[in-house]
Amino acid sequence: MNFEDLGLVPELLETLAEIGYAEPTPIQQQAIPPLLAGNDVMGRSQTGTGKTAAFTLPLVQQLDAEGDLQLLILTPTRELAIQVAESVYRYGNKLGVRVLPIYGQQSYDRQIRRLKKGVNVVVGTPGRTLDLLKRRALKMDEIRFVVLDEADEMLKMGFVEDLEAILGAAQPETRQTVLFSATLSTTVQKLAQQYMRDPLVIEIETQEMTVENVTQRFYMVNHQDKVPALCRILEVEDMQNVLVFSRTRAGAAELAETLIARGYPAMAIHGDLAQNERERILRRFRDGQVQILVATDVVARGVDIADVSHVINYDIPQLPIEYVHRIGRTGRAGRAGKAITLITAKERRHLRRIEDFTRKSIEKAKLPTRAEVLDKRAGQFKAQLMDHLNHFHPDVEDSMLDELIEQGYTMNQVAVALLQVIRSNETERPLEDIGDVKDAQGRERRDRSNGSDRSDGNRKPRRRKRNVSSHEEGMIRLRMDIGRSSGIKPGDIVSRVASAGKIPGKVIGAIDIFQDETFVDVPEDHVNDVLRAMKKGRIRGKSASMQRANG
Repeated sequence: MNFEDLGLVPELLETLAEIGYAEPTPIQQQAIPPLLAGNDVMGRSQTGTGKTAAFTLPLVQQLDAEGDLQLLILTPTRELAIQVAESVYRYGNKLGVRVLPIYGQQSYDRQIRRLKKGVNVVVGTPGRTLDLLKRRALKMDEIRFVVLDEADEMLKMGFVEDLEAILGAAQPETRQTVLFSATLSTTVQKLAQQYMRDPLVIEIETQEMTVENVTQRFYMVNHQDKVPALCRILEVEDMQNVLVFSRTRAGAAELAETLIARGYPAMAIHGDLAQNERERILRRFRDGQVQILVATDVVARGVDIADVSHVINYDIPQLPIEYVHRIGRTGRAGRAGKAITLITAKERRHLRRIEDFTRKSIEKAKLPTRAEVLDKRAGQFKAQLMDHLNHFHPDVEDSMLDELIEQGYTMNQVAVALLQVIRSNETERPLEDIGDVKDAQGRERRDRSNGSDRSDGNRKPRRRKRNVSSHEEGMIRLRMDIGRSSGIKPGDIVSRVASAGKIPGKVIGAIDIFQDETFVDVPEDHVNDVLRAMKKGRIRGKSASMQRANG
């Protein structure tokens, strides 16, 4: 079942698609149609299962954005009131819905001024809502809908008299009432019998919230450093099949494209692909031809894959229950699995909701440093070399070695030279700097738990005068009409130019990134190949043409 099947208007469907919701959760499937039909609904559902959208979407759809207060939502705490108000604003934005959270510890004057300006939705705690009602600042004349969210918690906190007073004043003869609760206790049912009209009861079964055999951790990074952070993790972890989750179809496709350009064996699977194409991708993933599968929640839900060693949440899931579904794809059949989540500082609160939901803390980890990545690469090269030596069959190379020894070279010199030749012909994956994490207000955090290293690399763009000609002999400076404003980093340039010109990344010279343009030095004998390949080039999904710099 899709959201289109539930009777929601195009504006809401468009918003849901932008957010990344493609398939309704069980509580949404069961609650939205009766709420659109005008029924009172009483639901038992855990926090994190999508219940906020279950009552917000159908009720917001029915509001008159030009009218006064029509929807009142009551929550037990200030934090939940703010969270629900944010959801109402997000869902109702394209419909012009105006929402106001009201709670204690905030100025009465400020809230009263906002109420006088006019709002369609109030999300409030019972105490402050009743206070404003008594002051006649909160007018219930046009109330059509009342929602009691986490009703059992409000009753446990002693708000029963406040709730009764508010419900008695909120158009009890004509309004539609919605009640959600984690439990349908005797006191909750008594309240429902008194203030609801023949409610439809919806009960969603409690799901297992923990996943055995799965080690969980998270890394905090700046948004612009998510790709470099993911790449460091992919390089250092011992992985087999890896599922990387992206929130949207476009995001999954773009991330897979970026990983491929950087030399990682990745493919994307999402709802825009035909069924036969999805099956082909899954076959390649199961057969080990592709190690990294970038997926959206909806498509991955119908995929059964054994031996997934890691689940990586590139985008943190919108709902805690989705987090449980995602990480349940690893650690199966008694095997150990790992679940890794990348978050920004602003998403820390969202992660806490997941921890509360699963009743399990998620360990904060440090990103691999540049030195650790390079050490891992050297170890992998050594392992390949050892494997080759163990299956060594001398042929023509044996006589070539004899000739080199006769010419006066030692075995050690020949071996070192061969290693240098082999490694110089490799296309080296970019390894960019990762900055200090900024907090939710955009300030730098001074802890280095994100694995940042200010000494990392020598390609960090600095403020400097534009030089349109290369200072290095044998290099030609090229210009691209894309820059810092598009979120471009040196690693993006290295991987794209190396891929386009079929050249090792290490031979690319200086890179200067400015606001709307970028200059890069390319070996003279590779310039024409790079220019041809970059005629209709794209970087991070954006058009990026390239030509010789003037000068």
